[in-house]
Amino acid sequence: MTPEIRRHVPPGDRIPAEAPRISGVAESGQTGGVPPDSFDLATIGAGLSFAAALDEVAAALDESRALVVSAPPGTGKTTLVPPLLASRSPGRVIVTQPRRVAARAAARRLAQLDGTPLGTRVGFTVRGERAVGRETRVEFVTAGVLLRRMLDDPGLDGVDAVLIDEVHERAVETDLLIGLLSEVRELRDDLHVVAMSATLDAERIAAALGTDDDPAPIVDHDVPAFPLAERWAPSPVPRLDERGVTRGFLEHVAATAVAGAQDLVRTEPAADVLVFAPGAREISEIARRIRDAGGGFDVRELHGQIPGSEQDAVIRGRAPADPPRIIVTTSLAESSLTVPGVRLVVDTCLSRHPQRDAARGMTGLVTTAAPRSSCVQRAGRATRQGPGMVIRCIDERSYAAAPARPVPEIAVVDLADAALLLACWGAPGATGLRMIDPLPIDRLAEAVDVLHGLGAVDEVGRATPEGRALARIPTDPRLARALRDGSPVVGSRLASEVVALLGGDLRIAEADVVQALVTLRGGRTPEARRWRSDADRLERMAPDARGIRPDLDGVGVVIALAFPERIARRVERSAEGATFMLASGTRAGVRGPLAAVEWLAVADVARASARAAAGSGAIVRSAAVLTEVQMELAASHLMTDRVEATFVDGRVQARRERRVGAILRSSAPVKASVAEGRDAVRRALRRDGLRVFTWSDAAVALRRRLSLLRRELGDPWPDVSDSGLVENLDAWLASEIDALAGGTPANRLDLSSALRRLLPWPEAARLDELTPERLEVPSGSRVRIDYPDSDDDTARPVVAVKLQECFGWADTPRLVDGRVPVLFHLLSPAGRPLAVTDDLASFWSGPYSQVRAEMRGRYPKHPWPEDPWAAAPTRHTKNRSAR
Repeated sequence: MTPEIRRHVPPGDRIPAEAPRISGVAESGQTGGVPPDSFDLATIGAGLSFAAALDEVAAALDESRALVVSAPPGTGKTTLVPPLLASRSPGRVIVTQPRRVAARAAARRLAQLDGTPLGTRVGFTVRGERAVGRETRVEFVTAGVLLRRMLDDPGLDGVDAVLIDEVHERAVETDLLIGLLSEVRELRDDLHVVAMSATLDAERIAAALGTDDDPAPIVDHDVPAFPLAERWAPSPVPRLDERGVTRGFLEHVAATAVAGAQDLVRTEPAADVLVFAPGAREISEIARRIRDAGGGFDVRELHGQIPGSEQDAVIRGRAPADPPRIIVTTSLAESSLTVPGVRLVVDTCLSRHPQRDAARGMTGLVTTAAPRSSCVQRAGRATRQGPGMVIRCIDERSYAAAPARPVPEIAVVDLADAALLLACWGAPGATGLRMIDPLPIDRLAEAVDVLHGLGAVDEVGRATPEGRALARIPTDPRLARALRDGSPVVGSRLASEVVALLGGDLRIAEADVVQALVTLRGGRTPEARRWRSDADRLERMAPDARGIRPDLDGVGVVIALAFPERIARRVERSAEGATFMLASGTRAGVRGPLAAVEWLAVADVARASARAAAGSGAIVRSAAVLTEVQMELAASHLMTDRVEATFVDGRVQARRERRVGAILRSSAPVKASVAEGRDAVRRALRRDGLRVFTWSDAAVALRRRLSLLRRELGDPWPDVSDSGLVENLDAWLASEIDALAGGTPANRLDLSSALRRLLPWPEAARLDELTPERLEVPSGSRVRIDYPDSDDDTARPVVAVKLQECFGWADTPRLVDGRVPVLFHLLSPAGRPLAVTDDLASFWSGPYSQVRAEMRGRYPKHPWPEDPWAAAPTRHTKNRSAR
C-alpha cells in the first residue's frame, strides 16, 4: 500500500541551514504537574540526569513536529522521552531500537519504573514475541517491525509519535525509517518524529527530518563527566588471523579482565567490570577462561542469544552482598543497554558487522577494529556513576589507526530487503525520500537484479504482487521466496524450520544445516525455543501444504530455492577438505562430512584465507546435501546446454557443455558449426590480438609498408595497427575467418593476400613507387628495405648495405614522395655495422676517413680509397673487381 500524497525531493546529504540547538546541562529540574492518564515523569526520572532536559525537549516539541536529541549513554533519554511524548498526546508512542534485546529491556525498565505490568501501559513487539494491549501508550519495537507495519498502515493511524533510538549506529532499517517517516509527516501534520542517539551527527539527521530551509531543532544534553583513567594492555599475540579472533588474544583479554577486577575490588568492592567482545563465540570463550581463573567473581554473559530473564538479571544489577560481577558483552551494552555498577571497562577494541562482497556475491559478518567513537562510548560506561577506568587491549598506535566512526550499513550490506521495502512503499531506490545518505548505486542495482530474478519487482523497479507478498514475510526476500515456493515441495513445516534457522543468528556446527535442525528439534535451550517460535510464526505465513510428509532430505531444496546462485559442485578434494564451485563462479572450501558429497545447497559463504578455505579464498558456513534432481528443480533457470567453440593453437575446437551457471556438469568434443567457429575466431582475435596468427615475412613486410604510408599520408591508406585491423576484420579477413571456422589451420593462411584487400584504389597503383620493396644502390645490387614496425611511430626505413657498394653516392634516397629519408646502415665486408647515417654526402666528407683508417688494415683485400667520390662502387674484393 502506497501513501496517497507524494513529495519528490532528490535524496542527498547536504546540510542547508544551521539547525537550532537547545542545550541542557544536568544540574536540577523536573517537569511540572502531571496531567490525568499521564506518566509520572518525576518518579520515572528520579536519579536520571536527562530529567533536567525534559523542559527543553517539551519546548522544542511545542515549536516543531521533528526533533533530534543528543545525550550520552546512561543519562536516561530512552527512559524519559517516550513517556514525555505519551503525556502530551492521546495516541500511541512507538519507540524503535536496532536490536530485539534492547527493545525488550527498555520496555521492561519503563514498565517497572511506571509501576505497571509489562504489556499494559508499556509494551514491546519484536520478531517472534509481543507484549502489547489495547491500553498500551508506549510500544518499543525493532526498526524492522515498524517498517513492515508501515507497509500495511503507511499513515500510522492511532500513532501520535515515533521515536527512533540509537540513530548513530546507522543500521539500514533506521536509515530507511528516517526516509519513510519524513514522507509520512507530509501526510500528517500531527505526527511527531524524534531521533535520539548517544553520539550523533546531529546536523545531518536534523536536515533529513526537517526541510531544506527549516531543519529539525536539536536538543543537546551533556553531563559533567567523571574522570576516566586510560590504560593500554596490548596483546603479545595478534588479535586476528584468517580464522577470526585468535585464542591467544582471548586468553589475554580474560587475564587482563581478571587482573583488573582484582585490583578494582580492593578499593571498590561494590563495583563491576564490563568486558566488550565482538560476538557470542568470543564472549563464551572469554567468560569460560575467567571462570577457570577463579577469584570468586560472578561471571555473566550478555548478548542477543541468551534468554530475556538472564538479560534482565544483568541489567538489574546486584545486591551489595553479592560477589562482584564481570559481565562479558557485545556492543549491545555500548549504548543500547545500561549495566549499573560498572567502574572498569576492558575493551577488545573489536567489532563485528555485516559486509557485502559484491565480487563473490556474498554477505557475511566480518570482525574488524572497532571505530574510535564506539570505543569512547564503551569507555564511558565506566564513568556513569563515578570515576572509572578503561583498559584497551591494544596499543595506542593501533587505536589511533582505527576508523573514526562506523560506516553506515547502507553502504556495505546487501540491500535486497531494503530495495523491496522501498519498492512496496512506492519509492524505488528511495526516490523522493529525504535519506541521511543516498543508497549506493552499484549495490542498489545488484539488489534490484536479485529482486527481479525473484519476480518481486518489474522492469522499472515497481513492486509486483509477488513482491508485496514476500515483503510481508519478516525475513530476507530470498528466504521468503524459499518459504513460499518450498512449502508445496517439502511441506510448510520443514520449509519454515529451514527459513527460521537461516534467518536467525544461530551458529551451525561444521556448516551442516541438517544436523543443526536435528539438534534444534530435540533441544530445550533458549536458542531452540526461539527457533521453534520463529518456525511456528513462519509456518502460519507459508502456503498450505497439508499432506506432504516432511523429510530432512528436502532441506537442500529449500536452501537452493533461496540461493540458486550458491548451488555448488565439488571440484577438488584433499586431506584438508574439499573445494566446491558455486553457480555464481565463486570457489569455496568445505570441511567435515559435507566435503564428501558431490552437490551442495549453500546458504552462507564468507571470505577467508586460502589456508582456512582449502585453497579457495572463501569458506562455506552453512549448507545441505543436494541431489542432482533437486538441483534441476531449484535452478532450472540457470541451466544451459550449448556448444562452446574456442580458437586454440591455430585451430577451432568445440565442446558441448552442460552448465548450471558457472558449474560445468559435462563436456564432450563436437564439431563446431561455421557460425560457432567464426564467433570463436573473432573472440580470440579481440581477446589476444593478431598474435594468434603466424605472419609470413611477405605479410610482415607489406603491413609495415602500409603502416608507413598511413603514418605519412593518412587516408585513404588503411590503419594496419593491431587495433585497427581487429576493429575492421570484415574488410580484410572475412574469407580467412570462414576458412578457419571450417577447419583450416591458421598456419595455412596467406595474410599478405588478405592485407591487399585493404589497398585503396587507384592509389594502390603507386604502392611500389612510394614504398618499394628494394632499393638499387650504385654497385647495382638491389637491397631489401626494412620498414619500421607498424607500432613504431618514429622509426624510419633502413637499408643495410656494404660501405663499398655506395662509393660516390651523394644524394640520400627518400621515400613516400620524398617525405622520408632512408637510414643507411653501412656495413663492413663481414657484414658488421660501421656507420649509421641518413646524409651520405656528409659521411664521405667526414667520418669516412676515420672508418678507412680503422678498417683498411683489418680488411686489406677490400678497397678503401682515399677519395670515395672517385672510387667505383663494388660488392667484390680489389682483385675480383680488377678482373
